[in-house]
Amino acid sequence: MPLNIEDYAMIGNTRTAALIGNDGSIDWLCLPRFDSGACFAALLGEPRHGRWRLAPAGGIKAVRRSYRDATMVLDTEFETASGAVRVTDCMPLSEDRCDVLRVVQGLAGRVGMEMELVIRFDYGSIVPWVRRLDGGIVATAGPDSLELRTPVATRGRDFTTVAGFTVTQGETIPFTLSHFPSHLPPPSPIDPPAAIEATARRWREWSRRCAYRGEWSGEVLRSLITLKALTYAPTGGIVAAPTTSLPENFGGVRNWDYRYCWLRDATLTLDVLLTAGFQDEAAAWREWLLRAAAGRPEDLQILYGIAGERRLAESEIPWLPGYRGAAPVRVGNAAAGQMQLDVYGEVMDMLDLARASGLAPAAHAWQIQLRLIEHVESVWDRPDRGIWEIRGEPRHFTHSKVMAWVAVDRAVKAVERYGLDGPADRWRRLRDTIHRQVCERGFDAKRNSFVQYYGAQGLDASLLLIPLAGFLPPEDPRVRGTTEAIERELMVGGFVARYGTSGIVDGLPPGEGVFLPCSYWLVDNLALLGRRDDARALFERLLALANDVGLISEEYDPQSKRLLGNFPQAFTHLALINSARNLSRRGGPGD
Repeated sequence: MPLNIEDYAMIGNTRTAALIGNDGSIDWLCLPRFDSGACFAALLGEPRHGRWRLAPAGGIKAVRRSYRDATMVLDTEFETASGAVRVTDCMPLSEDRCDVLRVVQGLAGRVGMEMELVIRFDYGSIVPWVRRLDGGIVATAGPDSLELRTPVATRGRDFTTVAGFTVTQGETIPFTLSHFPSHLPPPSPIDPPAAIEATARRWREWSRRCAYRGEWSGEVLRSLITLKALTYAPTGGIVAAPTTSLPENFGGVRNWDYRYCWLRDATLTLDVLLTAGFQDEAAAWREWLLRAAAGRPEDLQILYGIAGERRLAESEIPWLPGYRGAAPVRVGNAAAGQMQLDVYGEVMDMLDLARASGLAPAAHAWQIQLRLIEHVESVWDRPDRGIWEIRGEPRHFTHSKVMAWVAVDRAVKAVERYGLDGPADRWRRLRDTIHRQVCERGFDAKRNSFVQYYGAQGLDASLLLIPLAGFLPPEDPRVRGTTEAIERELMVGGFVARYGTSGIVDGLPPGEGVFLPCSYWLVDNLALLGRRDDARALFERLLALANDVGLISEEYDPQSKRLLGNFPQAFTHLALINSARNLSRRGGPGD
């Protein structure tokens, strides 16, 4: 039976990442980039499609695991009837190589260990050619090779590399798995224990730069480290998650590829990085966004590849059964081709925040913004696919119109506050027009609530972003009414669903978990409304959903009490940091 999603931890090197189960198995690893098709392990819990398990033979009495303080180095301790061992997992931070290090250390007694390495490339479809070399093996298929080095004797069995060995108290046994292009020689050997210590030092040096001093500092730092690990260092892009097709509903079809960079995360990402003291990462993220957004404004996408790639054609991988039967498994994301009006607001808001925060100016940023606003002027009144990237018919989503207003508002402020050149009077008139339309057509006076789209009866959790975006002040009765309506109608098991059964027809079968960032938005709204005790109570419930090493996914199923969706999810960790910061202030969000 596959492990639960929450049973995994992540290691990463700011170029790729791996998920490690609490049973000692690495069940997902893409090399050498997040979106690479050269997958070492194809899907969680499917060993025939790739896995690297290193664990005690026989029964395990107890498992304890934790990250070393302020690092992405993972220690897992196994207790057995004959003794105890620790397996340390790490990806060294390096600019010119990619390694996974696993070191077994005897803690007590004598423990028999087993290793099983199933290497499959191209999402489990290719069995590589394996040859022996001194101290290990090399597996090659097409452009990629993996080299395993260890002092333990290995043997082949049914297209699998296996080994059995015994570790005693005080003994240390290393394993190194290295990726390299198949047309080049293998990388030089490294000392795994020394490399792990060096990596831990580098993570701690990075973590000491954190400027956050509020409550929940441990949870905030773990989220920041996770975000750093989800960064693709060569370009500054931050992926939404390192996985694809982990389902939003067990056995369902809502299974998407999240190994890309969403512009929707732009403002929150920049804000979190800047306020936490990570100026370099914030500047790199802004520069990534400017490169991605360059070109014709009508071609702006909601998501891009980690280097700004635009062609992200979605396809299905039919030979993979999917996590616990949730199919299809998808590679690529068709949402890249959708019309989503809110993206213009997110880009404009992010660049406004960069100026307000004193980030060194980018010379060409305003020219890009001028072209974006010119395009917004011509398309703001069109229907779109909305924040949830629906696969049904486009609609006039209230949130989308609010974000169009944000785009124009930030353009006006750029002229007013920073003296940039633009037709501010025309933009002010457009800003007023959009605001008036949203309040007339997106608001239901009988319910005293904004609605999901013009003319709809249902609600949408994205309406919680109205005061957070500055569209209306939090004390406005319409904001309070909307928040209270969402509490009445969209709460499931104490958390917030994206929309109810009366919501949009999104072109997919119904059924999913609660979308966790939405609950953090409610935390922020409750704080804005002065309901700080309610906000803190919900925030603490949300923190309790993280797994034993502080990681959280996209969604949660209150009925089975299980995490759902791609994991770990950057957007959720960003929302966690933002809400922690807001609750640590006396006045709430926006102080």
